[in-house]
Amino acid sequence: MEQFVGLDVSLNETSVCVVTEAGKAVWKGKCASTPEAIAETLRRHAPQAVRIGLESGPLSTWHWHALRDLGLPVVCLDARQVKAALSLQINKTDANDAHGLAQVVRTGWFRAVEVKSLDSHLARAQLMARTQLVAMRRDVVNQMRGILKTFGLILGKVGGAALPARVRELTTGQAGVAVVTEALLAVWQRLTEQIEVLDRTVLRQARDNLVCRRLMTIPGIGPITALSFTTVIDDPARFAKSSSVGAYLGLTPRQYQSGEVDWAGRISKAGDKLTRGYLFEAAGTLLTRVEKWCALKAWGVRLAKRIGLKKAKVAVARKLAVLMHRLWVDGSEFRWAGQEVAA
Repeated sequence: MEQFVGLDVSLNETSVCVVTEAGKAVWKGKCASTPEAIAETLRRHAPQAVRIGLESGPLSTWHWHALRDLGLPVVCLDARQVKAALSLQINKTDANDAHGLAQVVRTGWFRAVEVKSLDSHLARAQLMARTQLVAMRRDVVNQMRGILKTFGLILGKVGGAALPARVRELTTGQAGVAVVTEALLAVWQRLTEQIEVLDRTVLRQARDNLVCRRLMTIPGIGPITALSFTTVIDDPARFAKSSSVGAYLGLTPRQYQSGEVDWAGRISKAGDKLTRGYLFEAAGTLLTRVEKWCALKAWGVRLAKRIGLKKAKVAVARKLAVLMHRLWVDGSEFRWAGQEVAA
């Protein structure tokens, strides 16, 4: 008799529900939220489990990989779809959620989430940490600018290694202000050092990755953008068509169609925000900084004249995503002459 299992995972305990192929619950209970404890519980109470469902969340990557390694048929469910299905329940409890998840995987009415490899998650953690540190450094500089302006001291357009000298020059003879700015400069210096450490790590990973090196032949694509793209896609075979990558990264317009109504809105901004932002920056670099011309740049410039630079950057960013996936699948490099991207 086939069995189907729903796991409602929390930090300390996991609610488990086992149902038969007819939908009858045969066991409900809880266990510790460790893969080993969950696996032992399932071996005792669901030895014939053919599908085990848990919804995507902070712990889902760890549990999915660990349970797979233990030989269990686990699938990760889209949290938004699960929320819509479970919203029909009157009472929300962990036990009811586990029962609902079991019914979802039993009926097959779900969309499985592709869980990325642990290597991709590690690289993305480094990119996210770098992004956070860069934002923190920018906030520290802005804080210094605001403090100095209060006392009539204008920092001006200065950054990088010249920043500390400029700040100390302005605060000469202002002992009280200098105490504050020195504390902020110490934080700024420490953040800069750690950003440089992560920059070297990312650059080394991109150079050691053959796919990243091929993607970096595209004008405007640097090591950070290439590494971010490869880690968010993880497996290019997930997409039957390269044009689907643009929609996956939220770079295609929303559409609403019902009866006589049919309109397209702004881009969906679904998917990974970090990679989408990097692609937008790469598109701006291609259109405004890369001097050498190619078909993609010419198309983007013509588009910018017609609809504006910002919208053109979004369109070029989508084209870049499609092109990067195609080069990844084909194992080829960017060709400057006659390079075209499928729309």
